[in-house]
Amino acid sequence: MQKYSLNILMAAVAVVLLVLAQFKIIDNYIQAVLMFVGINIMMSTSLNLVNGNEGEFTCGHAAFMCVGAYVTSVLSVLFFGKNFGDPMLPAASVFIVFPIIVLIGGAVASLSSILVAVPAFKTRDDYLAIITIAVNYMVISAIENMDFIGGSRGFQGMKDTVWAMKDVLSGPWMLFWVILFTAFTIWVIRRFITSTYGKGVNAVCQDEVAAEIMSVNTNKIKLVNFMISAGLAGCAGGLFAHIVGYVNPQSFNILKSTEAMVMVYLGGMGSLSGAVISAVLFTGLLEVLRSQALMDFLLAPATFVFPDWEPSAGVIKWVMIPLLLVLIMQFRPEGIMGNKELSDVFPKLKKYYTFK
Repeated sequence: MQKYSLNILMAAVAVVLLVLAQFKIIDNYIQAVLMFVGINIMMSTSLNLVNGNEGEFTCGHAAFMCVGAYVTSVLSVLFFGKNFGDPMLPAASVFIVFPIIVLIGGAVASLSSILVAVPAFKTRDDYLAIITIAVNYMVISAIENMDFIGGSRGFQGMKDTVWAMKDVLSGPWMLFWVILFTAFTIWVIRRFITSTYGKGVNAVCQDEVAAEIMSVNTNKIKLVNFMISAGLAGCAGGLFAHIVGYVNPQSFNILKSTEAMVMVYLGGMGSLSGAVISAVLFTGLLEVLRSQALMDFLLAPATFVFPDWEPSAGVIKWVMIPLLLVLIMQFRPEGIMGNKELSDVFPKLKKYYTFK
């Protein structure tokens, strides 16, 4: 029983959060922050599979989030919304159908990643980065020209699905689904990186030529790794769309990909624990930067030079995030955890949890 202690503790924390949300002890703002923490954990841990464990350098992870968001949103509105006419399914089926369509969105994102994975077989480093950036722009441009899903105006109607859940049984359902899929993401990645395939991914990271000599099918390993990473990002996109209730192609541009990269490098390349910790810290930092008082304090020196300058919170965000990345690269390029897990830093933790 001891080896399940941490698992039980995390489940208990999740139940407590859901109970507090149900009885309005934590308001909608806190719930939204918790949900975005979950989304960022899914994005950082999934990107860490490629940039950390595999040692590649991809810069367009938001493209797969975008694919998952739109596929899930269209199916959600088709089944439970009113954009395309009457709902195709009764509201009572939403609890079974919703997780399935999120997984379908992840599966389509996973298949779309082949556009990147196949060219990646012959490219590395800067060349792969260029390919992934190009794919990010290709996905956004393609969706902006699809008028039947809103084009550049965006797509909405996913809140009908959320309301259908609450009509059947009142509760903080989106918080529940985000917690569930976040736990699912961590479980999948943990099981994968400790499997034979995962060891092959780490071998590719260390020395791809040596891995091939040792009979590792590097092309297959990279393909599987890339598809899992993209699929989990697609699931994150589907959940994000239903939290916000609206998606726009520009919500998944290169800036969104940059956020994921910052979280990976902040936590530590190849560290699942580091990716989770950095996602929590990063989301907290973004919320702190929304404070007008803090913004005025940070910009006080600049107002002497530019007295009429009144930057928005978005401007400050995209000053601070690149600055954070620069500081990480200068003073701690290995990130918070390096390539270690919490169990490596605190060995006694190993007896309190299991992922098997």
